[in-house]
Amino acid sequence: MKLLIGNRNYSTWSLRPWLVLKHFDIPFEDEVLQLSGDGWREVLAQRSPSGKVPVLIDGDLVVVETIAIIEYLADLYPDKPIWPADIKHRALARAAGAEMHSAFLSLRSHAPMNLRASHPGKVSVDSIAKDLHRIETLWGDLLAKSGGPFLFGEFTAADAMFAPVATRIRTYQLPVSDVASEYVEAIYGLPAFQDWLTLALREPWIVDDDEIDVIQGRVKPGTLA
Repeated sequence: MKLLIGNRNYSTWSLRPWLVLKHFDIPFEDEVLQLSGDGWREVLAQRSPSGKVPVLIDGDLVVVETIAIIEYLADLYPDKPIWPADIKHRALARAAGAEMHSAFLSLRSHAPMNLRASHPGKVSVDSIAKDLHRIETLWGDLLAKSGGPFLFGEFTAADAMFAPVATRIRTYQLPVSDVASEYVEAIYGLPAFQDWLTLALREPWIVDDDEIDVIQGRVKPGTLA
């Protein structure tokens, strides 16, 4: 089984299924497909049916879209608690994951994931206030019911879906409650996440479209090193 991923420093959608595979000890290998540089779109189009990452390859099966990949893994390994065992909790976990997939567009556009960076104060809180409020409410309700440290007690795919949000909170030092801050720390303390982070910090590549200083016009594209 192989997972095609984008640059670890920036690719939020790649991080999510990778965490599921790694945390639940599912045998796989990964391959990074660059999201910048000469001809990167052409290479991606050749390797991915959708022209996007991630892509899961299992024999002759090729699965695109993060949620579809996670659901395939849950079906393939029903003994692994990728989703909560309780049917009602599982429904809530899937709903949270689906909401993450379709919502929070302001947070995504104004605060791109950048694991190598620290950019306190560079994101206008007003521009993402609605998204932050909803995230705080969602996390708070689930953590209050489960007791933490993860949304449903133990780590599940729902946490994998929200892991990139945790990184944004840390990178841009976004103002959140103590409950949300503790959840961010739980994500960062996950061994699988630490493995990803270690590899991300070693990457030399820059993707200008995900660099806040380029997005906000502080520096010109192609000048970051």
